[in-house]
Amino acid sequence: MLTKRIQNSYYVVSDMERACNFYEGVLGLRFQFRDGDRWAQYHINGMNFSLSSPTEAPARIAGAVVVFEVQDIASVKAKIKEMGGKVLVERDMGMHGQTLAFLDSEENLVQLFQRAGTVSVAPNDQGLDKS
Repeated sequence: MLTKRIQNSYYVVSDMERACNFYEGVLGLRFQFRDGDRWAQYHINGMNFSLSSPTEAPARIAGAVVVFEVQDIASVKAKIKEMGGKVLVERDMGMHGQTLAFLDSEENLVQLFQRAGTVSVAPNDQGLDKS
């Protein structure tokens, strides 16, 4: 199996402080960590829910994004293209790992996450995949 688990789901927000206050106030969430106005992550019964700034998210996001954790982004990337998906962008997140955003066959935005220290992938952090 290529997919390990659903690693995260997130919304892109324009006002991190307001969004954090909302989710903490309404649902009683307590953040796991926060990276200033770029990212806030909450851990809820083994799952993650996060808030992202527009600069941390792939371009043109609307709605929620599900992030699947995988062992090897490179092998999944090949299958995305084979199955009619479109790779948008890969990003090296240093000690956290790597991400790859893609459109599925119905043009829904999906993101993959590979933890640092697992199979190595040469990231394409230049935007849209040209292939």
